[in-house]
Amino acid sequence: MTVDPGHHVRTDEPHPNLTAGDGAVDWAALEASGEFEELVRRKRRFVVPATIFFLAWYLGFIALAGYAQDFMGKSVYEGLTVGYVLALTQFVMVWGLSWWYLRKADREFDPLERAVIERAQRGPDASRPGEGAVPFTAGDRVRADREVQS
Repeated sequence: MTVDPGHHVRTDEPHPNLTAGDGAVDWAALEASGEFEELVRRKRRFVVPATIFFLAWYLGFIALAGYAQDFMGKSVYEGLTVGYVLALTQFVMVWGLSWWYLRKADREFDPLERAVIERAQRGPDASRPGEGAVPFTAGDRVRADREVQS
C-alpha cells in the first residue's frame, strides 16, 4: 500500500480487504475503493461549481453595493430599489442551490453512499445482492430508481 502526495491511499491488490479480522472497517482501503472515489468525485463536481457561483453572486452584490451606489439606489417600483431586489435574490439563490443539492443527494449521492456502506459491511469480494461478483467501476451510473448500474 502506498500514499501519494495528495494523501490518497493506493493498494497494489485489485480488491483490498475492507474489514480487518476483528470486523473493524479498514478506512484506508475503503477510501481507496471505487465506490468512495466515485462518490467524492461526483460530490466535488457539484459542490465546487455551486460554491463558485454562490461566491460570485454574493461578492458581485457586495461590489455593486459598494461601488455602484447610484445604480443600486435606482427605484424599480414605488421605493423598491435595485439594491433591495438584488439582496432578495440572494435568498432565492440560496434556496435554489439548496433544493438542487437535496435533489442531487437524493438521486445520486445517497445511492453511492449506500454502496460505500454496503462495501464496508460485506467486503470487496462479496457480490451485490442478485448481481454476482460485479465490481463497481468509475463508469457506473446511478439510475433514476436509485440503483447502481454498470
